[in-house]
Amino acid sequence: MSDRLWSAQDAREAMGAQSVGGEPGPIGSVSIDTRTLDPGDLFVAIADQRDGHDFVADAFARGAAACVVAADRAPALQALGPLLVVPDTLRALEALGAAARARSHAKRIAITGSVGKTGTKEAMRLLLSRSGRTHASAASYNNQWGVPLTLSRMPQDSDFGVFEIGMNHAGEIAPLARMVRPHVAVITTVEAVHIENFKDVRGIADAKGEIFAGLEPGGVAVINRDNPHFERLCAHAAASAAGRIVTFGEDPRADVRAERIITKPDLSIVDARVFGTPLTYRVGMAGRHIAQNSLALVAAAQALGVDLALAAMALGDLTPPVGRGARSELPIGGGRLTIVDESYNANPASMRAALETLGQMELPWRGRRIAVLGDMLELGPDAARLHRELAPVALGAGVDLVFTVGPLSKELHAALPPERRGAWAPSATELAPALLAALRPGDIVMVKGSRGIRTEHVVKAIKDRYSPPTAAAAAAATPEG
Repeated sequence: MSDRLWSAQDAREAMGAQSVGGEPGPIGSVSIDTRTLDPGDLFVAIADQRDGHDFVADAFARGAAACVVAADRAPALQALGPLLVVPDTLRALEALGAAARARSHAKRIAITGSVGKTGTKEAMRLLLSRSGRTHASAASYNNQWGVPLTLSRMPQDSDFGVFEIGMNHAGEIAPLARMVRPHVAVITTVEAVHIENFKDVRGIADAKGEIFAGLEPGGVAVINRDNPHFERLCAHAAASAAGRIVTFGEDPRADVRAERIITKPDLSIVDARVFGTPLTYRVGMAGRHIAQNSLALVAAAQALGVDLALAAMALGDLTPPVGRGARSELPIGGGRLTIVDESYNANPASMRAALETLGQMELPWRGRRIAVLGDMLELGPDAARLHRELAPVALGAGVDLVFTVGPLSKELHAALPPERRGAWAPSATELAPALLAALRPGDIVMVKGSRGIRTEHVVKAIKDRYSPPTAAAAAAATPEG
């Protein structure tokens, strides 16, 4: 296959664009961020947190094949290089994504849920790649620009396309699902996430159920049989074009059922039945919640008709991504320090799961389990209570010290016994010095918080302090003899 993703003519026709400033060359990929743009990419100037039109010059300096710009901005930009001029750049990106979908025979899978979307998407990418050419969302590209961007990047010869779809408010998932038009749609679970934007958790279930509105006729809805909102989600699936509903979970009535889950410090073993047929497999990541989500993967694989033996083998190769459970070992005082990086995001369900997983990790001699927990955001009027309720979870998991970050986490700090309290600070950068001073050989440190609290700064501070120097840095620091 050629490295060309789009010809200039095909992209122009798909978007209904007009060429200004010369004819673009072949397009290697599509970008909306000049920081990650590669030479030959098509840059689409989206107005999101910042206006992409302000970065068109930078895009051309980095080798963009062309830039997609709004008609009212084109006159000021046409001297910079080849432009594809459209009335609205986001609508143009959506049109390009729709064209990518239409020209491909790929089976498409859409995934949503309150917890575990990105991890399940990455696992699905790995699983399906054993059976064909698989395209999937980068990072957490699951919103109004991330979904069409992922579609627009899908190679024509893809066998599978995996799309993560997220939301903060009702009505956001349905248009994205209709854009993807999945053959299989998965809801991992429904929990009280973004609850401040909803009357209650039932509203969240209804918002997640919108994913079925985009199903191709005869498609498959994959639903968690263990979730309290199962019947509500089934009603959404029944009202869609779904041809059938496939259920997963530990409930005896689930189509893909875990008869036994054995959790270990670094992996899990699942004894399952897939429509009555036994299937045992290993999941290469720790945590019961990961093992439970693996059942959704098996259910989706079965719905797609891929080889379940290959799919099960792939699950054994799962590794946690950065910010979602990635582990690092660093030298400290003649021993080792383990970091569990869960810093990408947080909500009550994922906090409980992370603390329980920390509790299952084997401690080195004289080591301690330390949790660094930041605020969980968008929880509405129950936020203080939900933070306090993490205290017994941490204690039950055998956490020795809990450091807390953010105004809401002060509630958790106060709810802990004094001997289990680490420091509290209003920000991650202010907390780091106290945490670094407390660390010692054998400690396991798990860091987690909502994106707005930036707990990744704590992870960086630990790594900056204890990571061994690179060979180049060591050589530069060695005086010449």
